[in-house]
Amino acid sequence: MIDRHIFHNDELLPVEKSRLSPGQAGIICGWGLFTTIRIVKGEAFGYERHWRRLEKDAAIIRMPMPNTGPKVRVHLQEVIRANKVSEGCARIYLIYNEVGVWRSDEKMPQVDLIIYTAPLPEYHEPVRLGLREHGRHAASALAGVKTISWLPNVWAVGEAQKEGFDEVVLLNERGEVAECTAANIFLVKGDKVLTPPLNSGCLEGVTRGILMEIAPEAGFSVVEQTLRPEDFAAADEIFISSTNRNLIGVGEIAGQKMPIAPGPVTRKLDELFDAHVTDYVNRRLASAAR
Repeated sequence: MIDRHIFHNDELLPVEKSRLSPGQAGIICGWGLFTTIRIVKGEAFGYERHWRRLEKDAAIIRMPMPNTGPKVRVHLQEVIRANKVSEGCARIYLIYNEVGVWRSDEKMPQVDLIIYTAPLPEYHEPVRLGLREHGRHAASALAGVKTISWLPNVWAVGEAQKEGFDEVVLLNERGEVAECTAANIFLVKGDKVLTPPLNSGCLEGVTRGILMEIAPEAGFSVVEQTLRPEDFAAADEIFISSTNRNLIGVGEIAGQKMPIAPGPVTRKLDELFDAHVTDYVNRRLASAAR
């Protein structure tokens, strides 16, 4: 459940005082973007990477970006302080209001900015993953864009949970592994860590990107490689990554059990990632204290 205070366009206010209109065509059409950010010790971890991805995606969907990254970060910190968040997560939404004909003549900004926070979602480890064909369309011009049109994701994970799974692996139209609904996926084989390339239709996850940069510090290389469901059987370990969950070991995929989860490589990389988060946050706190 989200925390009480949100930031909407130009002000911080209780969530019940905020108003969204049916005349905002971006809401009705799902024309907008969002990102989820981890909050650690009251700091927005990896904010710069999240904002760069929002800017990239905005260019793809032809959405103006009237807000600047530094300004939005200030508003995000306002929300964090108002809700007294030390450990949790935040979401930044950008809603395009000037879309199509199904919009009202109300006075509203070109792009709505909405920021709110929430506690970290609960999860357990290891996770059990289902498998869904045609869960991603890699050939789509919007493949890998994190839009507010999120129904395919919440529907797919909802269906998987009805079958007793925690998440679901989405295959693209070529039968290749793309990602989960809210996480990237990795296979460990020896000293190599394999993950689907972006042309699989997967999201360019922030945690994924950081992991690819820091894994060599632990003696491992993260390699982008086309993967198929049959590759799961040959993996030593499998794990998923996301902003809210860091790295989580996978114990089962569609009935196929993994011998160990989380495995030693997953644990080592998770520890390395935790150290990276701690270093980032400490540097931010030290800079703010000057």
